[in-house]
Amino acid sequence: MNQLQAMRVFTRVVDLSSFSLAGKQLGMSAAAVTRSVGMLEAHLNMRLLNRSTRSLSLTEAGRLYLDGCRAVIDKLDEVESELVRATRDPSGVLRIAAPSVFASGALSTLLGAYRGVNPRVDFDVTAYDSHIDMIEGGFDVCFATDRQQVNASLVSRKLTSVKELVVATPAYLSRKGMPRSPADLSQHDLLAVSDAPRSWEFANAEGVQRVNVNGPLTASGYATVRAAALADMGVALLPLPLVADDIARGVLLPVLNAYDVNGGMQHVCIVYSGRNYLTMKVRSFIDFAVEQFRSHPTQTQMQAHIAPAPHAMPHALRAVAQFAA
Repeated sequence: MNQLQAMRVFTRVVDLSSFSLAGKQLGMSAAAVTRSVGMLEAHLNMRLLNRSTRSLSLTEAGRLYLDGCRAVIDKLDEVESELVRATRDPSGVLRIAAPSVFASGALSTLLGAYRGVNPRVDFDVTAYDSHIDMIEGGFDVCFATDRQQVNASLVSRKLTSVKELVVATPAYLSRKGMPRSPADLSQHDLLAVSDAPRSWEFANAEGVQRVNVNGPLTASGYATVRAAALADMGVALLPLPLVADDIARGVLLPVLNAYDVNGGMQHVCIVYSGRNYLTMKVRSFIDFAVEQFRSHPTQTQMQAHIAPAPHAMPHALRAVAQFAA
């Protein structure tokens, strides 16, 4: 027995005082209506209606049960109405997870633009540098790079790309020397994110070289590694958006720029659960994000070419100031 459907049938019979009229309104035969009420009474093991050839009346138990039925049905209808409205009108809190570098840069711009169009949507953003479980975290939408493991049940759509750079300060390079090849890094202090691979991979036309990272500092976040690099502690591998201003000001210099690092550009993707049954706030945000990155590629490619300020570095280091995406 579908108890909820039987409750709806029962309340309609009482409202209309007729099995046949209730059946017409519900698209059921009078016999099916009678059978539904009978099954409900059998389930409860009590009579709900007094029946005669001319009239119907509620028993005492029927009156009590009717009030409960109405409360349950009204609440269910309210919940369903709210769900339908939520799928048509973007509103509520959108829970988002994103790598910290993306969260502090491109994501902030994206959220501002989206909220300008959908002011009833608020955001709860979790920034991360190490691994995060996107399903257990209960996020509506996540951003991830293609080097992060994503559950196969999730949908992933590429948005943009981010370049990684090997950088160090002019003071450090003056003290330790400028690396001319990946092999030279064995003589340097290497700074790394703890959740990253324990080796850096450099590739050019001559092949691939790998350098083991055993330096004086590892940290769970890029911000700490950047701060250590700025403190002249060593050579760091960092995303371009995090160090673009530092390079432009000459406080960090790109190193070994003739090589692709760790396979080249990282792709940033938007990740979410299956395409069906998404609420309007989630679906509209995904569509908005994809369209924004598609429509403004020059703003979202994380600055393809940057040169440090020449006056901010020693003359001997100026030759390494240029780098390509």
